[in-house]
Amino acid sequence: MQKKSIYLVTGGCGFIGSNFVEMLLNKGESVVNLDSYSYAANKKINNDFKKFKNYFFFKGSYGDIKLLSKIFKKHKITKVINFAAETHVDNSINGPIKFIKNNIFDFSLFLNECFKYYLNNKNKIKKFSFLHVSTDEVYGSLKMKERSFTEKNKYLPNSPYSSSKASSDLIARSWFKTYGFPIVISSCSNNYGKYQNYEKLIPLTIKKAMNKKKIPVYGSGKNVRDWLHVQDHCSALYLLSKMGIPGEQYNIGGGTEVSNIKIVKMICTHLDTLYPLKGKKYSSFINFVKDRPGHDFRYSVNYTKIKKNFNWKPKIHFREGLKQTVKWYVDKIKKNDLK
Repeated sequence: MQKKSIYLVTGGCGFIGSNFVEMLLNKGESVVNLDSYSYAANKKINNDFKKFKNYFFFKGSYGDIKLLSKIFKKHKITKVINFAAETHVDNSINGPIKFIKNNIFDFSLFLNECFKYYLNNKNKIKKFSFLHVSTDEVYGSLKMKERSFTEKNKYLPNSPYSSSKASSDLIARSWFKTYGFPIVISSCSNNYGKYQNYEKLIPLTIKKAMNKKKIPVYGSGKNVRDWLHVQDHCSALYLLSKMGIPGEQYNIGGGTEVSNIKIVKMICTHLDTLYPLKGKKYSSFINFVKDRPGHDFRYSVNYTKIKKNFNWKPKIHFREGLKQTVKWYVDKIKKNDLK
C-alpha cells in the first residue's frame, strides 16, 4: 500500500516556499526542506517549523550532489517541489552570472540527481512527481490590449532573471521528453502575502512608508502586474503535486491586474487608517525614480487550463487580500520598532 507523500521542498525558507511548507505541515504531510539560507531566507519561520515532528531541515545548495544523496538515502521522497532560485530582477541586472549559475547550472545538477533517484526507486514509488515552480516572466512582456499569456505562448524573457528561469523550464522539459522523468511545470503571476522579503514592491512600500522614507516607484508607475495571493498559489501547487499530468505546464494567475502606482497608493490608503501620521498622508512619500533597464510593461496569465482540468481558481479577492497583507506587515514592523 502506498504510504503518505514525503515532500522534498527546495527553497522552503523563501517567500512562496515557506507558505507552501506551512500549508503542507498543517495538512499533516511530511516535509524535507532544503534551503541555502541566503539573505532572503526566513529563519524565524524555519525555527517554528522545526517544532513539527514531520519536518526535516537541511541547509545547503540544491546543486550539492553529496547532500542530495544523503537526503535521498535518509528520506523516501515521493514528491519534489522546486522553489529554489535567485529571483530578484534588479539583482539579476547587477549580477547576472550568479543567476545563470544558480538557476541553470546548479538546477541541472539537482534535476539530474532527482532523476537518478527516480530511476532507482520508480518501481517502489508509483506516484512520484517533480514540480518545477516558474514565473510568468518567461513569456516576456505584454502591451495593454494584448491577450493574457497561455501555456502555448513562446518564451521571450527580457531580463537575466527571467531568461535563467526560462532556461531551467526548457531543461526540465527535456528531461521529460528524453528520459520520461515525470515533470510538471507551473508559471505563476506576481505573488503577495505574508513572509515576503522587504526588497519586493508591497513590503518595501510598507516599510519605507512606516519609516517615513521615500517610496521608490519605477518610471511613471504604469507598469501592470497580475496579482495572486500566495495562499491561492500554494493551493494550486498542492493540487498539481497530486494530480498534475507529467510533461504538462500550467499557468497560475490571480485574475487581477493592477498598475504599480495604483497598488502603492492603495497601500498608502490602508496605512493612513492602520498607522496614521499626524497631518500627513503616506502618499506624500511616493518618489518616481529612473526606470529599470528592459522593464517589462505588463504581465497577465490565462489560468483556464488549470481551472478546466482541476476546477481551481483563486479564492482571495485582491482588495481584501492586500488589506490583510498590509495589516500583517504593519503588525510585524511595529513589533520590531520599525527596523
